[in-house]
Amino acid sequence: MQLVINTRGSFLKKQNNCFLVKVDDKTFEVSEKKVDSILITTSATITTDAIKFAVENNIDIVFLDNFGDPYGRVWHSKLGSTTYIRRRQLQISEEPEGFRLAKGWIEQKIDSQILFLKDLKKNRPDQKDELDDYISGMEDMKFQLEALEGKLDEMRGKIMGLEGMASRHYFAALSFLLPDKWKFNGRSRNPAKDEFNCLLNYGYGVLYSKVEKACIIAGLDPYVGFNHTDDYNKKSFVFDLIEMYRIHIDRTVFNLFSKKQVSDSFFDEIPKGMTLNKEGKAVLIQAVNETFDKEISYRGRNIKIGNTIQFDCHRIANSLIGK
Repeated sequence: MQLVINTRGSFLKKQNNCFLVKVDDKTFEVSEKKVDSILITTSATITTDAIKFAVENNIDIVFLDNFGDPYGRVWHSKLGSTTYIRRRQLQISEEPEGFRLAKGWIEQKIDSQILFLKDLKKNRPDQKDELDDYISGMEDMKFQLEALEGKLDEMRGKIMGLEGMASRHYFAALSFLLPDKWKFNGRSRNPAKDEFNCLLNYGYGVLYSKVEKACIIAGLDPYVGFNHTDDYNKKSFVFDLIEMYRIHIDRTVFNLFSKKQVSDSFFDEIPKGMTLNKEGKAVLIQAVNETFDKEISYRGRNIKIGNTIQFDCHRIANSLIGK
């Protein structure tokens, strides 16, 4: 589970081999065996004993800003696995295998988006024709993507361009399906211009921290990207891999709207947009955790959705070194 600190003025410390959390007038203990990570989303106090306890138990502490983007984390100082994995990661990004991997991650993303729209179409016969048009546009983008050949440096722009066009069809379809009150005009980020993107952005931030952690544990370098190019202090590889898992946040957020679990009270207005407040964060994080705890059949195994990220990172790392 994720231990989430989202109440201003909360206090976290270690006590009797447990994390002790004080929120307002309430105090409770959580065993370290039940905690995978700690998310701190607001102004809070944490003791050095609690930090040391988390590090010793391989529990990362992630700090999220108001938009859900991680701005810092506390993690043990040891790099995951062998340095050879990171050397191969750098080498293979310039080889045909790197192109195949980079293209495959985007193909998987588009496949997942198409499948989601087809799932939604099953229970919406009156909107079938419009959804078929959106799906057809995405399938065309995927067909063009599959046909690409060459070197990653030469094809990177085309890969990302096709991914962007497919995403425009996809989000237009999701907006089309929402009630008029919640419709939105494409993606907007930091700040979000609408409620759907507000929830989506925060969910992606939580997901980003999970992908980064999985990379570190598997020995992959978060900074050596394939589709996303190198830049100062930019964790390009995390941005590469997160594309395959955004669908879990998409489904979670859309379901909150479908089940009428989203309220105007979840959002606060800020200059040029809106932000998710404490009430909204609590509802979203609970829903995201429930999604990640669901068990699915994945590559021949029954595995929790949240664990597929680590499973894939280990698989990628092993493929880099020929295992």
